[in-house]
Amino acid sequence: MEKLKVASLFCGCGGTDVGLLGNFDFLGKHYASNNMEIVYANDIDDNACRIFEENFGIKPDNRDIRQINSNELPDFDILTGGFPCQSFSIIAQNPKRLGVKDDRGKLFFEMCRILKDKQPKCFIAENVKGLLTANQKSAFPLIMEEFKNSGYDVKHVVLNSANYGVPQKRERVIIVGFRKDLKIDFIFPNQVITDEDLFEPLKKVIENTVDEKYYFSDRAVEGMMKKREKMNKGRAQDIEKPCNTVGAHLAKVSLNSTDPVLMFENRYRRFTPREVARIQSFPEKFELVGSESAQYRALGNAIPPVMIWYVANTVKNFLTV
Repeated sequence: MEKLKVASLFCGCGGTDVGLLGNFDFLGKHYASNNMEIVYANDIDDNACRIFEENFGIKPDNRDIRQINSNELPDFDILTGGFPCQSFSIIAQNPKRLGVKDDRGKLFFEMCRILKDKQPKCFIAENVKGLLTANQKSAFPLIMEEFKNSGYDVKHVVLNSANYGVPQKRERVIIVGFRKDLKIDFIFPNQVITDEDLFEPLKKVIENTVDEKYYFSDRAVEGMMKKREKMNKGRAQDIEKPCNTVGAHLAKVSLNSTDPVLMFENRYRRFTPREVARIQSFPEKFELVGSESAQYRALGNAIPPVMIWYVANTVKNFLTV
């Protein structure tokens, strides 16, 4: 059977693409090939593009998507895109969430433009849960309507990566659309793990020994302790449970933020880039290149490959019936 061709917009370092392709291992489980191939990738972040190229052998087009004509893209069956989410995130409160009023929030229109022009069989879009409530809940209906007007039957769901074997609680809105003439009534994959006691724990993906540079100084700890009770800081993770959501600014994580940190032998530390990759469910063979700051940013922006594998596997099954 011929492979399904994928065009990956806003690809970042390739979390979605690892999941789409499949044929990888994570925490002792093999995720089979989804019989897909990446024929085009695009992202404006040069550092993320370098990581992508290292792992997929494809050099992403790093132009602004607004400057790319649809006819420049090869033919494809599936369009994917985690359109920029900064303006929709519930943590982006300063300034207030702007949603579609922000230029970054308008980039989903570019995804719709390409859908209208190229009319692939299917698309898979991803964003933060805050998308549902942005602009007093007016942004999401607009986005769904635009996708429908592009010629697709569209459904959405909020998935938590912990329900799919990822050692992280990370909620994301997944939007899937099939071209209307295909008349496909898509059903999202069922949760794999429904009992929280069976979630994959953080302890499975962290290291016992790390470089001293990952530990916070005594001064930083002292400063945090003064504010801890009043401000709920120093959010050390329970390693017996999944990690809280890791973000794109982990390179600048502090004890006075809401970022997850580790307490090991009564000392606070941040995660290493490889630990973040594991928390996100990237396989061990996934190569991390460039500065650690760039790695943290790219990994924190990624979608967990294992979670998207289940979506991609279900999409494949509907397309190949």
